[in-house]
Amino acid sequence: MRDAYHEELDSIGDGLVEMARLVGSAIGRATTAILDADLKLAEHVIEADKKVDGLQHDLEARAIALLARQQPVATDLRIVVTSLRMSADLERSGDLAQHVAKLARLRFPERAVPQDLHATVLEMGQLAQRLMAKAAEVLVTKDVDLALQLEQDDDAMDLLHRTLFQHLMDDRWKHGIETAVDVTLLGRYYERFADHAVAVAKRVVFLVTGEHADEIQQELQAEIQSSAPGTEGA
Repeated sequence: MRDAYHEELDSIGDGLVEMARLVGSAIGRATTAILDADLKLAEHVIEADKKVDGLQHDLEARAIALLARQQPVATDLRIVVTSLRMSADLERSGDLAQHVAKLARLRFPERAVPQDLHATVLEMGQLAQRLMAKAAEVLVTKDVDLALQLEQDDDAMDLLHRTLFQHLMDDRWKHGIETAVDVTLLGRYYERFADHAVAVAKRVVFLVTGEHADEIQQELQAEIQSSAPGTEGA
């Protein structure tokens, strides 16, 4: 009975990894769709999100059944509850990739992204995909150091997000209000997608250590400061 129980716990983890890989692929394909005005690819991304939703519903059902049947305690309870939260992050990530694809479909046959912002949006899409790939790796390896690194990696997305706004606020903007709204939404989709990848990694830290990632990072920062030259006896 206990073997079956732990196999079910493992299968929930496998489901999370599959969700992460699917949404990572989705954001990459959605980026291609919006930059190339590829309607067929956009439709594929939109339709494929049903699989992510289905995986989340299945994972939730299995997790709730485990809670009801097994009444797990301590570490096992933390795994189940944290997995439910991660599945919500990943499902939302899939929705955000779908939003990018829907914007591509809305503006077809025109391109939603002006040529002068093409490189920035491409970089945001590639970074979003890399962040989610790293989150999937963290789910597999349970590597706390790698999980903590994701928040630093996310700083690059925040910088790209600010770059978009700088273009929008520039007096030389010549693409009109509608395109400005599209670009504003697009930047938000990528920024939030990255935040969800970071959230997944942080939840893995809690799953492994029982501590929140922010607390661990504060402790590490305090250790660095205390060991810095000139701080002894301060």
